[in-house]
Amino acid sequence: MLIAGFPAGAWGTNCYLVAPAAGEECVIIDPGHQATQGVEEAVRKHRLKPVAVVLTHGHIDHVASVVPVCGAHDVPAWIHPEDRYMMSDPEKALGRSIGQQLMGELTVGEPDDVKELADGGTLSLAGMEFSVAHAPGHTKGSVTFGMPEQADIPPVFFSGDLLFAGSIGRTDLPGGDHAEILRSLERVCLPLDDSTVVLSGHGPQTTIGQERATNPFLRAVSSGGHPQTPEAAGRLGDGTQSPAPRRGM
Repeated sequence: MLIAGFPAGAWGTNCYLVAPAAGEECVIIDPGHQATQGVEEAVRKHRLKPVAVVLTHGHIDHVASVVPVCGAHDVPAWIHPEDRYMMSDPEKALGRSIGQQLMGELTVGEPDDVKELADGGTLSLAGMEFSVAHAPGHTKGSVTFGMPEQADIPPVFFSGDLLFAGSIGRTDLPGGDHAEILRSLERVCLPLDDSTVVLSGHGPQTTIGQERATNPFLRAVSSGGHPQTPEAAGRLGDGTQSPAPRRGM
């Protein structure tokens, strides 16, 4: 399996291209702000043919390049119905204007073909299967994508802004709910095997085992506790190191 990832744009949002191997069809996950060039470079480098864009949620830092990427390759975009409005109305999703200069750099709107994701579904794309789990809390329509263990490759979990290395997504924007994100962590993340590789929307990769042991939010959920919100904490730690800044929108 080939996974090519890179951070893009002002928010350093991780965009991923996933394929069975170089030279084959691929799926693009979260082409966010200023991701178009990185996507095209990865497509050329690995000789890939995109067949779909899939989105973990609708915040502009994850969807800003959906229209040009889908248009360039004539592929559909998949998103949860509760976050679909954000592609056309990103300011409503933020509860404020994000600024005329920034908005001028973005192509706001839906691509020609939009398909909706459902909790518990399976996407069969590019010869691969992605399990879909609705994981609200960061946004109402946040989802994660899982890929099963294959030969000597461990399971892979695309967590979006649900779970980061040492942190979780913020819940202070419209549609955010701290109690709900904790329930999503418990329902979606805790059952995963410790060997599962976590590829999140921001920051470095990690594993479920590492997060189960050190992430203060996942640890608290595991023990039945109620950790304070990321916003109340101000800065989020990994349980052992100096606090790390909150990531993304």
